[in-house]
This record gives sequence, C-alpha cells and structure tokens, in this order.
Amino acid sequence: MRWVRYDLEARRQHLAELLRGIRLALLPSDCLLEAVACEELLMADKRSRSIVEEAMQCKKKILQNDGVVTSPCARPRKAGHTLLILGGQTFMCDKIYQVDHKAKEIIPKAELPSPRKEFSACAIGCKVYVTGGRGSENGVSKDVWIYDTVHEEWYKGAPMLIARFGHGSAELENSLYVVGGHTAIAGVFPASPSVSLKQVERYDPLSNKWTMMAPLRDGVSNAAVVSAKLKLFVFGGTTIHRDKASKVQCYDPVGNRWDIAAECPQPWRYTAAAVLGSQIFIMGGDTEFTAASAYRFDCETNQWSRVGDMTSKRMSCHAVASGNKLYVVGGYFGTQRCKTLDCYDPTSDSWNSITTVPYSLIPTAFVSTWKHLPA
Repeated sequence: MRWVRYDLEARRQHLAELLRGIRLALLPSDCLLEAVACEELLMADKRSRSIVEEAMQCKKKILQNDGVVTSPCARPRKAGHTLLILGGQTFMCDKIYQVDHKAKEIIPKAELPSPRKEFSACAIGCKVYVTGGRGSENGVSKDVWIYDTVHEEWYKGAPMLIARFGHGSAELENSLYVVGGHTAIAGVFPASPSVSLKQVERYDPLSNKWTMMAPLRDGVSNAAVVSAKLKLFVFGGTTIHRDKASKVQCYDPVGNRWDIAAECPQPWRYTAAAVLGSQIFIMGGDTEFTAASAYRFDCETNQWSRVGDMTSKRMSCHAVASGNKLYVVGGYFGTQRCKTLDCYDPTSDSWNSITTVPYSLIPTAFVSTWKHLPA
C-alpha cells in the first residue's frame, strides 16, 4: 500500500493486479479482517473489493474444512531450486543457461549485459550477483550485475570498493561476501595483475552498499569460497608467492575475524566447493595428485574424509548443491574440456553423468537459485 500511495494517481490502477498476486486467504484471520478488509483504498476500488471478498469467503471455507485448501487464492505457491550455468563459447562469458532436469538439457536463458571472464557469481534468494571480472579489453572491473530470475531481467548494483578478478563470493546471513582475487597494479600499462588480495568486502542487498571487512589471514586468488554454519570458509587458492595454498581460512562474522581452521589434505587451487548441511565437499582442481579426487570437510569438527572420485579429472570446475545432491560442471584436464554435468549422491557415495554440456559452452560459474513454479 505504501508503494501505491507514493504515486496514488498513477498507481491506483494496479491495485487489483497486485492483490491477485497475493495469497490473501493464507493471511491470519485478524490481519485479513483488520488490515485488508478495512483498507479504504481497496474498498473504494470495485475490482479490489471483489478480490478481498473472495479471499474472505475462501478463508471462511478453509476454517470450516479444517484447513483444506479449495481455491487458487489460498493455494500455497510452489518453489524449487533451479540450476544456472554462466558461460560462453569462449572464456569470455556472455550468457546464462538453465539446467532442465526432466529433459536433461541445458537451455540458453539470458545474455549478460557486459561479457566478462574471471568473475564470481553467487545466488541469494531469487537473484544472481555477478561481481568483478575482466572485460574484453582486460580491464579489471568493480561492476556488480544482478539477475532477477523471477522477472528474467538484469540491473546494476553498487560497484565494489576494489576492482578484482579471480576472486570468490558467497552468501552469509543474506549478505554477499567477496573474497580475495587480484586487482590491476596502478600505473602499469598494459594492466598487470596484483599479488593475491587479502581484502574482503560485504554487500548488503537492502541498502545496496559495500563495506570493507576484516582481511584474510593469507591473501589468495582462485580459491573455493563457501558459507556453512554461519561462517565463511576459504579453501586453498593461489598465494601471494603464486604457489598453491594448503590452508582452510574461516571467518566468524560475530567477531569480524579470520582464523586458520585446518590444513587441506594437499595444496590446491581452482577447486570447486559446495555445501550439504555441515559438510563441505571439495572436488577437482590443480592439485599435487589426481584432479578427480573429492573430499568432505566437516565444518563442526574441522576433520577431513575422502569420498568417491568424480567420473573425470577436472580443474577449474564449478559445483553447487541442490536438494540433497551435488552437481559439478565444466573444467578441463590438460587440453581436454569436461563435457558432462555430473551428480553426486552422498547416500551411495557415487557419481553419475546427467547430461552432456554443448561443446561450444565453457562454464564460468554455476549457481543454484530459488524460483517460483506454476501453482
């Protein structure tokens, strides 16, 4: 109602349409009677009044039938996860693709407003946040592009405080954290990458503002970054000396502090990570041993265990969790690209291939986001 009253003359006409999008009959009875049915603007509009009256009748039937839902105005919306791959036909990413589980297909969905490479992407709710990266002229970017999966449209967010690429990002308590990476060395042309960054930034989607947070203990780029149990975890990466890192860095937002939580089973970078409950799964990467290996890290005990190997060796692959399973896409080994989208079932500790990725598609990021489904 505040939105309508802000520009009453122009927005009054949208009242009924807005009400149709709300499951009014699922509101508490007192709220429906006192806050909705007594709203003068709604009662003065014939179509809006009709919608409210229909909702009240539906609410009455629900109460009489012990909660049985009999009308669309009281039917809960369905929501599910959808898997989105960001990629392109070269290492320059220019499109978003959706994974269709039923058809076992990968379908083009939308184009990126500004093609880029070596960026990071993270989903919060129904939105995907694309941060930083390098453009077609290798300029390092501060840009933040936000993709709304409900309306399937892009808009720009506030730029990061530091331009960066090769960084990681993760959601923690409804905020976006951007960690590590490289930036360009000031005054050097052509642009050269800096050493791996320690700087960490937090983005608040509600205020559209960035804040600098406590720095990493050790600067890294190309690291796996995830959140679990209200903390951030950074696995491996490339150190300031350009070596493979072997530490697990953990961030506690309560104290705004980073600590070393554990040692990795081996030094690695370009790995993928995804979370199921208190278990973080790390797979592939540029390691001392085979890049097909996968591990499980218990973030409550900081203990490692080995899980089943992937179906193929993968460096620079991307992983997400959806439901109670993990999905991995992209990557390469030597000169060979990995052409399959694979699924890991922790119950059976086994991997299987879901579908083939079109050969022309090079995945740059992989996210799992909420999306409302038809009722």
